[in-house]
Amino acid sequence: MSMPILQKENIVLHAQVESKTEAIRLAGQILVNNGYVDDSYIDKMFEREALTSTYMGNFVAIPHGTEDAKQFVKHSGISIVQIPDGVDFGDGNIAKLLIGIAGKNNEHLEILSKIAIVCSEEENVETMIKAATEEEILRLLNEVN
Repeated sequence: MSMPILQKENIVLHAQVESKTEAIRLAGQILVNNGYVDDSYIDKMFEREALTSTYMGNFVAIPHGTEDAKQFVKHSGISIVQIPDGVDFGDGNIAKLLIGIAGKNNEHLEILSKIAIVCSEEENVETMIKAATEEEILRLLNEVN
């Protein structure tokens, strides 16, 4: 059974988080709760973050698991966590939008490239940061499904 990569249930608006750790855990937990990954995937997201920051610039961070995390992925999926107040991702980098990615096999590269295209337009990122409904974000990212 195939699941959509992004669905309304994968989006959390107006999240209040105290730290990068809490933000990454929330992005991962959404994927766990909606059946995309096993709990262990969240640990792999932290391992990946420890290697190098997943902050991409333009208020966007894209936390994801390490290369060996694929064994914990049941279905490719993404989670969106909107943090209007922002969270410090280190070195003064403030993330207001987290896009958690879990890719089955090598699908994460394709998902990443589609997200990169959308996020390369500053106004798209701004729209997602200010979105009042999940539908606004779904419209922008409908290419990933």
